[in-house]
Amino acid sequence: MARVKPFKGVRPPRELVEEVASRPYDVLNSEEARKEAGDNEKSLYHIIKPEIDFEPGFDEHDPAVYDKAVENFNKFQREGWLRQDSKECYYIYAQTMDGRTQYGFVVGAWVPDYMEGRIKKHELTRRDKEEDRMKHVRCNNANIEPVFFAFPDNEALQNIIDEVTASKPEYDFVAPDGFGHTLWVIDNDDMIARVTEEFAKIPAMYIADGHHRSAAAALVGAEKAKNNPNHKGDEEYNYFMAVAFPASHLKIIDYNRVVKDLNGMTPVEFIDRLRDNFDVKDMGTQTYHPSGLHNFSLYLDGRWFSLTAKEGTYNDSDPIGVLDVTVSSDLILRDMLGITDLRSDKRIDFVGGIRGLEELKRRVDSGEMAMALALYPVTMKQLMDIADSGNIMPPKTTWFEPKLRSGLVIHKLD
Repeated sequence: MARVKPFKGVRPPRELVEEVASRPYDVLNSEEARKEAGDNEKSLYHIIKPEIDFEPGFDEHDPAVYDKAVENFNKFQREGWLRQDSKECYYIYAQTMDGRTQYGFVVGAWVPDYMEGRIKKHELTRRDKEEDRMKHVRCNNANIEPVFFAFPDNEALQNIIDEVTASKPEYDFVAPDGFGHTLWVIDNDDMIARVTEEFAKIPAMYIADGHHRSAAAALVGAEKAKNNPNHKGDEEYNYFMAVAFPASHLKIIDYNRVVKDLNGMTPVEFIDRLRDNFDVKDMGTQTYHPSGLHNFSLYLDGRWFSLTAKEGTYNDSDPIGVLDVTVSSDLILRDMLGITDLRSDKRIDFVGGIRGLEELKRRVDSGEMAMALALYPVTMKQLMDIADSGNIMPPKTTWFEPKLRSGLVIHKLD
């Protein structure tokens, strides 16, 4: 069962929230963060990407950079740009994109739930990326950024969302990217008890986005428990900050592939070989979107093609084998193009569906890439089925949008 608790959030005063809040650390590079922060000394980038306070090119993993994060976190609190709530609260955080709104609970998630598999993952993590975030959590003694969870729909929790969001929010603004962000504070004791009780009935939560952050937050909590001779189990470090959304609120968008060469084949030869496993249709120069599961969109040589995997080329009873990332990875990338390791092969790159299929066309037309492949998005049900079966999705399978804004709430570990 999912164990959660309220916590004393550290957050900006209402009038400063738009200056403080930022995109998550991992969706932009140091140069982009430096540019977005500009001369705004209140930007959270000074805490989550503190290398922007050093000369361009300075190693972002240098110990001085982590020290700078701590110095800046302390400064934000000293200056009153971040203040801690006086009582333990839950929060409801809503994001609006393209007229669709998703509502999640900001909670303290229990570290043992992660360690023992009740918070389920669907992706592998890389140790170097975990270690970077662990250092950040350790040195700040806080979860500066939340992780993104989904949970099976629950009527009572949906009723709480409806009740709370009928009142005036604490924050309500539209970020520069056009996405809306709204936050309500749940500080009523009865309501807090109801949230805790209802989450306790949920069998499992699922990491939607932020596998490295989840691993880092949970591992630091477990490390603190191990190193504390007086550990009791109710300390704040036993919890890490997550925003948990009912699964039906979330939408996974496509995550597409671009490849640098055709492995020695001409475009005509490549298309001919595709016909072994796919029904191929030339769709001309009009952008073609995949129409459903097992249908792919290929852009090659100035034209769009529809590829439909033939019966027998995939296994509908295998939660991984049925995925279009598996079908395309095995039948096209591996068997035809010789790309076996999606994580490290420099011949392939990945483009989030938020950029649209025009971005695929642009990268091929520019000559940088030889072909692009657009995939039909994975569903939340597929993601949860895979996590339940203990399997791991292939790399670069899911893309969630909008991303959680960082800096609306921070969780201290003491």
